[in-house]
Order: sequence, then C-alpha cells, then structure tokens
Amino acid sequence: MNSAILALEDGSVFEGRSFGAPAERSGEVVFNTALTGYQEVFTDPSYSGQIVILTNPQIGNYGTSSTDNESLRPYIEGLVVREFSSIASNWRSDADANSFLARSGIPVVDDLDTRALVRHLRTRGVMRGVLSSLEKDAHKLVEKARSIPTMAGLDLASRVSTPERYEWTKPVDPCSPSDPVGAPRPTQYHVVAYDYGIKHNILRRLVHCGCRVTVVPSLTSAEDVLALNPDGIFLSNGPGDPEPLETQVGNIRKLIGRRPIFGICLGHQLLGLAVGGKTYKLKFGHRGANHPVRNEVTGQVEITSHNHGFAVDPDSLNLNDVDITHVNLNDQTLEGFRHRHHPVFCVQYHPEAAPGPHDSHYLFDDFVRLMSGKQ
Repeated sequence: MNSAILALEDGSVFEGRSFGAPAERSGEVVFNTALTGYQEVFTDPSYSGQIVILTNPQIGNYGTSSTDNESLRPYIEGLVVREFSSIASNWRSDADANSFLARSGIPVVDDLDTRALVRHLRTRGVMRGVLSSLEKDAHKLVEKARSIPTMAGLDLASRVSTPERYEWTKPVDPCSPSDPVGAPRPTQYHVVAYDYGIKHNILRRLVHCGCRVTVVPSLTSAEDVLALNPDGIFLSNGPGDPEPLETQVGNIRKLIGRRPIFGICLGHQLLGLAVGGKTYKLKFGHRGANHPVRNEVTGQVEITSHNHGFAVDPDSLNLNDVDITHVNLNDQTLEGFRHRHHPVFCVQYHPEAAPGPHDSHYLFDDFVRLMSGKQ
C-alpha cells in the first residue's frame, strides 16, 4: 500500500495510507462530525475548495449509491479518515467508496490519528493544507500549503454554479429507507432557485411540497428572474466567502419585497448582507448533523445539519427591519432571521438534511405558506 501525506500550513504533517486517486490536491482543511452520510458530504458543492476530515472512525463500509448524490460529482478536494473500508456491504450500493472517489481524481488518506488532527484544528482553527500521494517531501508540501489562497475573500459560488438554466422535477423518493415521506403534493407554485452550489435534496424537497422549480445560474439578474414570473425565490447553499459576491447581493436586494424569498446557508449569509448586515469567518466552522438550534418563535429546539465556515453577525443587523428567529445553542451564533416588512426568511443550517435529522422540514412548508399569502 502506498503512503500519502497531509501537510498543514503551520508545519504539521500527518502520514497514512493512500486510497482514492494517486493525486495531489490542496484546500482548506475542515472536519465533519456526522456519523453517516459520507457520500452526501463528498457530493455537496459547499465543500468545494476543502479537504474534509470525517471524525466517524470507519468510512466507506456501506459503499455508495447513485441515488444518494447531492450533485453530479464529488466536490471535496480530498478525504482524511481513520479507517477507509475496502468492503462495501449494502443492498443499495452500486460502487465502493474508493472507486467512487478515484474516478473523480480525489485522493484519500487513512490510518492516521484523526482525533489528534481535529483537536489541533479546533485549537488553532481550520487552515490550508495539501494532501498528496505523489510528493514524499513533507517540507515541500508545507510550503505549497502556505502558498494557496485562503478561503476568506474567495468566490467559489460562481465557480460551482450551473452554467445554464434548467428545470428540476424529481421529488423526494417516497420509498426512501432513510427519509420516509408521503406522496408529493400537486404542483401549485413556481419557484426560481438561485444555484450557488445547490444540493439535490433541496430541489427534491421543493418539488415534494408542490413547487415547479427553475434553477438559474448564480449571476442571473433580478430582472431576468422576475421575467420568469415566479411565485417565490429560493437562495441556495454554496461554498466560499459571501462578501465577494457583490453582484449576487445586489440582485437579492432588488428582489426583496418583489416576491417571497427563502434562503439556506450561503443564501442566508447573502440575505444578511443584502439587508445591511456583515459576515465573519468562524474559527473552525459548523459541519455535522447534530447541532442544537433553538427556534426563538416557538421555543422548541431542533437538531440540525450544518456545513458552513462563515456566519452573519447578529449585531450588524437592524432589528427594526429583521427578527432573529433561530440561535445555535452550542455557541450562540445566528442561525436564522426573517424580515419584518417583507416575505423574506432564511436559516444558516440545512433543513433538507441529507444527511441529518428531519426536525426542520417544516421550513419548506413555511415557504409554501408564504407564497400562498397565508403567513
């Protein structure tokens, strides 16, 4: 078995066994604490530009299934795990995880101390790194890590967005073993979804709730969106820093008050900027499937799925214009707000899950009610 090296910009070096593609990739090194759903993590465009550490000790044991993809291909730059299983045991699996990642040129390293690595990043913050099964000189890899761009100031949403407009018609599978739902509702509303790195399960959820969905590129003008005569506008998740996305924020600002708007993750951050707020980079971000979030309207606590490295500063928001609706109970960061004067709301976390709990599915129903004029 060949070896692979993960080198961080602070000079730390971790060596293990090489799986996946014989390649060298670089990016921001982050960690995700979810116990399941590794394929959804691989294919989430929000991980573009990032090498992902999975804290669950064994990864790959249930293989991969084409129905679990959250996009057309994996977007992670590299994968770091404690043990990468060479055996895939699952009746739904159509490829093992190693082959799945190797086909996309993604390197994997296992047999290293992921607990020590994650504790290092929690203490010092996420940092740039290089994962290589080609270069054996650790000092060269550390220098490469120090030379790559930082995530702050990086526009990745424009890079991963769809190049052309398209229609999405597939609902959630009512027979899915991991997400049991009823039959899809009849189509009543037309939603235009901005693709900043959108996940397929968001689109499935919208269709399942009775929406006809048109997905548009991230730089589509507000005028072109309104020309499609939507009943509502959705702002998707996505990678990178929200602050460089000035064109996207400008378009959102023009759309506020024109149609009901629902934003998730990066969409939430862009809405925060559009209403005059500011964003900032978290020390090591929120990535996992068990984050407690309190709904400030109902007082209920939701267990939620997260994937973000930036957040909206609640002190920068004008509380005459917006109400804080959701707060993270781990660190008190802002998780959601709604506009006081216009039909606009958003959350930082992922109510569509994939992977994750289903506590927050109600938000898609809230969006439908907003389009119907009943909320």
